[in-house]
Amino acid sequence: MSEKVTHTHDASDPLVAFSGWFEGTTHVLPVRIYYEDTDTSGIVYHANYLRYCERGRSDFLRMAGVRHLVMMEGEHKLVWTLRRITLEYMRPARVDDLLHVRTRYTEMAGARLTGEQEIYRGKDLLCTARIEAAVITMDGRPRRIPKDIVEKMTPYLKASAG
Repeated sequence: MSEKVTHTHDASDPLVAFSGWFEGTTHVLPVRIYYEDTDTSGIVYHANYLRYCERGRSDFLRMAGVRHLVMMEGEHKLVWTLRRITLEYMRPARVDDLLHVRTRYTEMAGARLTGEQEIYRGKDLLCTARIEAAVITMDGRPRRIPKDIVEKMTPYLKASAG
């Protein structure tokens, strides 16, 4: 977690306002836990970690210049979908906690983009995710990741931590 910050958010730019920042090739998104995120015990409901991971992935792409709506505006409308996600929970988060969702992508091949995510509260690792996303047409057929997206994402790819 000691990589140099290479990009920061700019709250005056609506496309990236409050979208987190990059530390090297890792995107960091702060997430505050509100009462609505928790169950009656004040602990974050397990499915909400999927939402935090989705936000991290979406903001990573947005800050890297990959816009969801632009992909849907072309002649061949394309969207991202998750093919696979694996979560492992270590510790619970609670109301008022400040979490950091750390997202890094490790590989692009054909239609697929793979990555890793970690959710921290301070130095405590709460949850990890391994993901495989794919580009598909609106009728569900896989398509190669468009060249312009490959060019935007290639500088952010990082070898898996193992």
